[in-house]
Formats: sequence, structure tokens, C-alpha cells
Amino acid sequence: MRVIGITGRSGCGKSTVTKLYASKGYPCIDADLIAREVLQPGSPCLARLQNVFGSDIVEESGLVRRHLLADRAFATPAGTRALTEITHPEILRRIDARLAQARQKGAKLAFVDGAVIVGTPFETRCDGILLVTAPYEQSAARICARDSLSPAMARRRLDAQTPESALRAAADWVLENDSTPQRLCERALALLARLEGE
Repeated sequence: MRVIGITGRSGCGKSTVTKLYASKGYPCIDADLIAREVLQPGSPCLARLQNVFGSDIVEESGLVRRHLLADRAFATPAGTRALTEITHPEILRRIDARLAQARQKGAKLAFVDGAVIVGTPFETRCDGILLVTAPYEQSAARICARDSLSPAMARRRLDAQTPESALRAAADWVLENDSTPQRLCERALALLARLEGE
């Protein structure tokens, strides 16, 4: 089974591509969704996150105050690195388990959608990297609309992520999301046909 990592910075449209591939019957694992799972009550990551970012990032109910955690984690490179070091091993363990299930079911191609693949241990598990990219200001506007953030916060989140130049250097395929959602889907389907034929 070939594992293709679908990556890109926030607001680039990678989830649109992933949903399209899932609708065609391919196993698609959302690493960002798994990253949210590891912040659920009872997760082994929570106590360590509180030690680094403050006990007030978790409500009395056990739920993580995600915006507060993101604010503190993405404020500095060291904070972003600490968040990664605490959460990534558990995220990887859960992704590996889901890929094993897809393999057992006989899938020939599986996709893992995640903003943070390049430069992490998961990159070596991928047989190829598909980058979805969009113009910076378009991405920032999508983040504002999706997450109810101010433009400054959206740009700060983008600026804390892996530079697009590094993502392009690691990518085997690039889908430019610089037009309409329909055009992105056409490009994604053309690439899927190539992957199916390889």
C-alpha cells in the first residue's frame, strides 16, 4: 500500500482534496483531526501540556481551551516546538494504527492529510508528498472565516508554520489552489488518475 501525505499550510484547501479522495473510496486519515483527539479529556498528553503552557489551558470539565493553547504555543518557535514534541508521538501512534487497518482491508493507496508532515518523523513513512498551496492572503482570509480569528492572528498562525519553500522542496506533486474550488478538484482528480496508473 502506498501512503501519500497531503500537506500544506493552514487555509490552503488540503481538506477539500482529502474529502474528494475519500469520496472516491480511498482511505483518508485526517492527522489534524487526530491532533484534536489527543487533546480530548483523558489523553496522556494533557498533563505535559499543562506543565509547559499553564494549568489554565484545561477547563475544570477536562476540555482544552484550544485558542488559549494555540495562542501560547504559536507565540514563539520554542512554544511551537514544545507542542510538537509533546503531541506528535501520540498522533503518530494513532495514524499508524489506522494505516494498518487500511492495509489489512487491502487498500492500494492511502492518504494522510496533515499540516505538519514535512520535517517530522511521519515524513519517512510516506511514499510521496502532495502539497496543496494557495496565495498567502487567500489562506489568511480562509483561516479568519473558518476559525473566527482576527487577520493578525491568522497571519501569526501561518507564519509559525513550515515555510512554503520548504514544503515545495519536499513535495513530489503540487496542486495550486489559486482559482476556484472546482478548478482545485479538477486538478486533484487529474493527479489521482496518475497515481492510480503508477
